[in-house]
Amino acid sequence: MRSRRPLALLTVLAALLLGALPGLAGTASAAPAGVDCPFGTAPGPPVDDSEVPQPGQAEPTPLPVPDPPVGGPGMGTCGDAVAPGAPAAPAVGVVSYVLADLDSGAVLAVRNPHARLRPASLMKTLTGLLVARRLPLDETITGTQEDADQEGTRVGIGPGGQYTIRQVFDSMMMASGNDAAHALAVRLTGSVPATVDLMNATAREIGALDTRAATPSGLDGPGMQTSAYDLASIFRVAMREEPFAQAVATRRIPFPGYADNPPFEVVNDNRLLTSGYPGYIGGKTGFTDDARHTFIGAAEQNGRRLVVVLMRGEQRPVPMYQQAQALLDHGFALTDPQGIGTLTDERSADPELATPPDGGEDDGEDTVAPESGAASSSWGTPLLLIAVVAGVGGLVALRAGRR
Repeated sequence: MRSRRPLALLTVLAALLLGALPGLAGTASAAPAGVDCPFGTAPGPPVDDSEVPQPGQAEPTPLPVPDPPVGGPGMGTCGDAVAPGAPAAPAVGVVSYVLADLDSGAVLAVRNPHARLRPASLMKTLTGLLVARRLPLDETITGTQEDADQEGTRVGIGPGGQYTIRQVFDSMMMASGNDAAHALAVRLTGSVPATVDLMNATAREIGALDTRAATPSGLDGPGMQTSAYDLASIFRVAMREEPFAQAVATRRIPFPGYADNPPFEVVNDNRLLTSGYPGYIGGKTGFTDDARHTFIGAAEQNGRRLVVVLMRGEQRPVPMYQQAQALLDHGFALTDPQGIGTLTDERSADPELATPPDGGEDDGEDTVAPESGAASSSWGTPLLLIAVVAGVGGLVALRAGRR
């Protein structure tokens, strides 16, 4: 984990305060729907140096905000929304969430669904979609020192170790191994940057236009952003791939050792799976200092499959998996579930909207999102500002690692 600096925290607070003033003053705007929502254009300033571009890397370029919003007019809301006549969704302590039907794509409840936030390891759902589609799972690959040196959570790949792609893939989705994500990214295209380009092209094909990957693992990097809406859409597409659906539902697997290190067991870290939530069919957890806690979970009950995505939350006073459970319970309790929007899908994405921002080919350099001014139109109420300032104060505590 990179060290924090007091100056970084002051910078975050200053940016948020300055960004709040126009909204509090009621400044009019002709911008597309969603731009004036919290995090309407970008995730906001980082708390560390993880998003500083490398020497020679291009400066940030903003992702356009589609108008009308992807998924229908109801997806342009800044706050909480359910279908007319439906009961209010339970209170959860996250900045953004989406609850949707995994099969039809109907969105049942949201909070600021297109808020552009950092995904943490939920980005591995996009990496996993590519692995499930493109790689032979019975092929053996050799671990490298570069795999083993990845920052944050690692499953335990070692240099010279022999692993099937299935073992590495499962461990990435089950235990959020950043070493596994690195190994798979190199195997997918030959290099991490080329795989990031492929991830971004795939996101555009799906219509996930809030999404820009910077790393295959979800570790924070220049330009990393997505939304609860996009992640629900990506997860829905990925669950059609049998290897992906199997990986996120697997509880434990044996994993090879390397050199003098013996084999060991990899255990799924998703508490909704291990706690025995009825009908749970898989998901993904995530955390980084900049993203905070993120969560995807899906379950099937009485012939209905639902998915919930929560972004930028905390584990207290209620753990993220219990917040997800409350929303899933709400969705399954609906007697007449009506959609307020629809998840995007590669079968319905608008080809013109999927074009890179400059209108040309993706050259792989558009991997940096602008953070300056990201909060300038995003903080519209004093209550939200107070909550954010309080949340930023909590960042002072050191964390053990990033996932």
